[in-house]
Amino acid sequence: MTSVRAGKDAVSLWRNRDFVALWSGQVISSLGTGISTTAFPLLVLAMVGGPAEAGIVGAAGSAPYLLSLFVGALVDRWNRRAIMLSGQLVAGISLFSVTVAIWLGTLTVIHLALAAFVQGVCAVFYRVAETAALPLIVPAAQRPLAVSQSEARSRGAYLAGPPLGGVLFGLGAAIPFLVDAISYLAGAVGVLAIRRPLQGERVVTRRSIVRDVGQGLQWLWRVAFARTAILLIAASNVVFQALVLILIVLAKDHGGSPGEIGLMMGIYGGGGLVGAFAAGWLHRKLRPKLVLVAINWVWAALLPLLLLTSNPLILGLIAAACAFAGPLWNVVILNYQMAIVPEHMMGRITSTAIFVTSGVMPVGSLGAGFMIAEFGPVHALVVLCVIMLVIAIAAAVSPSVRHAPPPDDLEALAALAPLPPKARA
Repeated sequence: MTSVRAGKDAVSLWRNRDFVALWSGQVISSLGTGISTTAFPLLVLAMVGGPAEAGIVGAAGSAPYLLSLFVGALVDRWNRRAIMLSGQLVAGISLFSVTVAIWLGTLTVIHLALAAFVQGVCAVFYRVAETAALPLIVPAAQRPLAVSQSEARSRGAYLAGPPLGGVLFGLGAAIPFLVDAISYLAGAVGVLAIRRPLQGERVVTRRSIVRDVGQGLQWLWRVAFARTAILLIAASNVVFQALVLILIVLAKDHGGSPGEIGLMMGIYGGGGLVGAFAAGWLHRKLRPKLVLVAINWVWAALLPLLLLTSNPLILGLIAAACAFAGPLWNVVILNYQMAIVPEHMMGRITSTAIFVTSGVMPVGSLGAGFMIAEFGPVHALVVLCVIMLVIAIAAAVSPSVRHAPPPDDLEALAALAPLPPKARA
């Protein structure tokens, strides 16, 4: 019976015209972003040859995530369709300006940094607005599958985009940026094709943005399950952000060639892509609260295995097993988020979650670099194993996680997260 229903859900999701339009447009747009992500540093290095300048451009692209708290408050006030559409168009114009500047021979590092910053701002606004709008596009029964397909979209672009970016850059410095600019047009067409409204009714308010942000933070702190879930995600993100650098250094110190290290990281990313395709099916087979606890223990069990080998291929396979579990974790968390967060606060809650869970990633990178420099990659990996064990224990003993109701138990969810008055939106 379950398999029959699951099959019907899958078929009906791909008959959901609005979801298909959104997903298809973003497949192309995300691939374009993956292409330009590689092209940006390549272009800076070709222009001035300095890694410092490449780092500045990279930082400019990621800096907008520090503003995500305020983005959510604006997404809850403004028209989400207009935000998503303008985000795609403005980002496309920004990338096209780089293309034109290359053709004219007038490109500067400052121009590149500004283009990366604009692209980053548009990406933050789009991501928050899309997540907030998804519950209105996809019915509750299809949401886990929709989230898993969105995961597959992002991870597929992450895998395919960088190699394509390198190849296209070799054909001409302007080509990757032109391709990305065109890909944003596809994303804009996908948004225009959506028929459903992307937000509920709004009450006009003159309250300050800061107060709206505070209301979102207050809601998250008051709902123990949401607070615990975000902290668990943030902690595990620190671990896996650090793991990337540790794996590369570990393989390199044991004689791994650049090609072998590239293959290792490709296998690692491939595990996440396979996991994304499997996450929708696994979500139907496993109880959500079991997933929330068990995945952390899976990671805690897999990480120590990395200490037993220095072979890049085996390291990649073990890391891929870790990455395989990640999309299922994301599907469960986002399904809960869409079930318990009030629609008129979805932007603020989404942006706060992004701010916390993405904002800690530099800690992982900096921490890994420091530990490797001071103690070596093996000891740094031991530290990650200990941290992951602590995270797993915290998930297992957390009352809010152990007693979390199923996402489809509306009565229990209402008790878990009472809805605030809509007039306060």
